[in-house]
Formats: sequence, C-alpha cells, structure tokens
Amino acid sequence: MRVIGGEFRSRRLRSIPGAATRPTPDRLRETLFDILTRRIQGGTFLDAYAGTGAVGIEALSRGASHAYFLERNRFALDAIRDNLASLALDSRAKVVPGPVLLTIARHPADIVFLDPPYDLDREYASVLALLSESPPPLVVIQHSTRRTLPDAEGRLRRTRLLKQGDNALSFYEPLEL
Repeated sequence: MRVIGGEFRSRRLRSIPGAATRPTPDRLRETLFDILTRRIQGGTFLDAYAGTGAVGIEALSRGASHAYFLERNRFALDAIRDNLASLALDSRAKVVPGPVLLTIARHPADIVFLDPPYDLDREYASVLALLSESPPPLVVIQHSTRRTLPDAEGRLRRTRLLKQGDNALSFYEPLEL
C-alpha cells in the first residue's frame, strides 16, 4: 500500500495481515481525492474505521491541515501510529482509539470519511444518523455497490453516488435551511 499523490506521493505504508481491515483500493482513493481537491486544502479530515490510516494520510499528503483517525482494532491502531511516525505527521494527526459511534461526535471535521466494515450493517445507519444531527460540510461513505444507502438522513442529503467496481462512494452534504 502506498500514498497516491501530494507531498508523500509513492511512500509506502505499513499494512496489517488478515481480514481485520479492508483497504480502500488505490484507484478508488485516487478518484476520491480528485473529487476532493478543492475542498481539502487547509481543512480538517476525519478518517473513521481508519484501518491503516491510508485515506487520512492521503488527505494530509494533499494539503489537509489536520486529520483524526478513529479505529478500534489494536493492530490497526499500531499501524496508523507507525505510518504517521514514518512520515513525521504526528503533529498534524490525532489517533483516537475506540468505537466510532462513541468517539466521532467529539472530533469535528470539514470532511468525514466513513468506511465501516461491510458486515456491520447497523453501523452505516447509526453513524449517518448521528452525523445528521450536527452535520459536517461533507460526509463520504465507502460501501459495497450491493448496499443501498438512503438519499437523505436527517439534515444530510446525498449529492453524489460514484461506483467503481464493487465499491461505491456516497457523498452527503447538509440540507440548506
């Protein structure tokens, strides 16, 4: 696994063995950040269900000023910390251990990226409902193309759906009041 673009382009990242994490494919990450280019500069990025931290590190590499990494798996937490240290990004990042549903509300961000494990069906609805109460400017959810997410949830509405292979990205923004 490697950083796709920006300041740390082509730098290798540590991954973890086994099925505990599902890395976002390079091509999908590249597409995501091509879309986010104008929004990411100087902003705060939140990578929930962070795995190895590749998506949040990509955000930092491309100009985000700060990133939160929310993860509960201890092996993944170690990989995130190692990856941040190897790129000297510790001062621009905060690693938050614990369940996303219990930690996400305490870490406001301009862009929230969610990639829950596909087998945790209730996580999708629960975290989207939680974020809709006080919506960030942008929420992006990676999910299987076989999963149907709602077009709207509370004060969030889906503005874009992008499919690539078996993966999809749903983009949500706050409703105008």
